[in-house]
Amino acid sequence: MSTPLDPIISEFETQEQADSYDRWFRQRVRDSLADPRPSIPHDDVMAEMRELIAAKRRHAAG
Repeated sequence: MSTPLDPIISEFETQEQADSYDRWFRQRVRDSLADPRPSIPHDDVMAEMRELIAAKRRHAAG
């Protein structure tokens, strides 16, 4: 059994869960850095998301 962690200090219940998440997260970062596709500028992504949100609101308003 893994060592329990203090909920005030960690969002994970055990050290095993924390270590597992750390391995998963680090692999995602490595995969992202190795991705050959071009990056998308932050401003472009934000503009697209603002338009998507506006369209959803228009649709919801009827």
